[in-house]
Amino acid sequence: MTIKEIKHCSFCGIEQSASIPLIAGAEGYICGACVALAHQVVSNWSRKKELSKMQGTLPIPVKIKEHLDQYVIGQQLAKEILAVAVYNHYKRLKHESGDAGLGQFDKDVEIGKSNLLLIGPSGTGKTLLASTLAKIVGVPFVVADATTLTQAGYVGDDVENILVRLLDVAEGNMANAEWGIVYLDEIDKIARSPEQPTGTRDVSGEGVQQALLRLVEGSQVKLPNKGRHSKEGSDLIMDTRNILFIAGGSFPGLEKHVEKRLVPSNTAIGFHASVNQTNEKPSLEAMLNATQPSDLRKFGLIPEFIGRFPVLAPLEPLDIDALIRVLTEPKNALLKQYQQLFAYEGVALEFTQEALAAIAQKAIERETGARGLRSIMEQILRKTMFDIPSASDVEQCLIDADAVQGTGDVRLIKKAAADGLRQQAG
Repeated sequence: MTIKEIKHCSFCGIEQSASIPLIAGAEGYICGACVALAHQVVSNWSRKKELSKMQGTLPIPVKIKEHLDQYVIGQQLAKEILAVAVYNHYKRLKHESGDAGLGQFDKDVEIGKSNLLLIGPSGTGKTLLASTLAKIVGVPFVVADATTLTQAGYVGDDVENILVRLLDVAEGNMANAEWGIVYLDEIDKIARSPEQPTGTRDVSGEGVQQALLRLVEGSQVKLPNKGRHSKEGSDLIMDTRNILFIAGGSFPGLEKHVEKRLVPSNTAIGFHASVNQTNEKPSLEAMLNATQPSDLRKFGLIPEFIGRFPVLAPLEPLDIDALIRVLTEPKNALLKQYQQLFAYEGVALEFTQEALAAIAQKAIERETGARGLRSIMEQILRKTMFDIPSASDVEQCLIDADAVQGTGDVRLIKKAAADGLRQQAG
């Protein structure tokens, strides 16, 4: 009588039993646990290969900040915070891509993510920082406008549509999309309205904040398959655990809440009132730098939402010098753009330093920040841009402070006059 051979898993050596079935191969057997581990290893190999194709070398924070410096003036603190966040995001991807060997998965420390919240006045460069970041990163990047979002079931975009757009940017590759970065713009517009009557559904404010909680923290999210050709019964599920969320907003009036906390009001009157020796009010920059989660809660963000954005990055208001640099220094500076437009007509456009200072002063008066510079430039150059294509003898266009203020005209120097000036100089 022959003894029945007991089958073993060729990988871990476990014996076959009623509770542990084995899969037979040509020359061996494998158990279910080893199949699962092998699948994890192979999927991490493919992710690692995709990651190396997608991003190349790991960009260090200094290099990321140097790239941001080429497009965004000032905001050193915000750029440093963003550079560190993106660098750490890449490091997490390296970790997730399977640098750990077989059997090391339980020993690795799971690295969490730190979502960011950019706070600063309108026109200080929040959206520009995000769009410039999109050029640097090798991962899918999408900018979403929070003002278009509503609670599920109401007219407007559902929060899950942000992930659908991220998947589209990743060209349908779910693994790449799950490593992406999402920028939520105008996040202050979904703050809870203090005038909202009790018992009324705030479908575009607090309701959106609650809907975003699950996405931002990290969970398995079912994507709406509107217009997608997918097999019946196969729903698209995206894991948001590794998606970095950056939110930005101007938060108008936030400084009032900060000021109340920093400068306690003295309500005493008469003989008991203390004489306030200093009437100095903290600057807007100082108040934004001193922002605490409690101030955001008073503004209208719910505590759960604030808690999911642990890193606050304040952006400082731009002064005249910074606005002049915005006009002249970046790669896509407005002055360079208009000079190129005039160069197409064969005309050299020049601004005096006083004219640039006057344009910056106008932007500060309008309280529009760098965003208002283009409208001011258009207003100054509109008539000139209308006339120049019709004139073939103009060689140079000079803008001085009087032209900016409206008390003088734009100086158009014709070719013959320019030749005469050159001969006099010679």
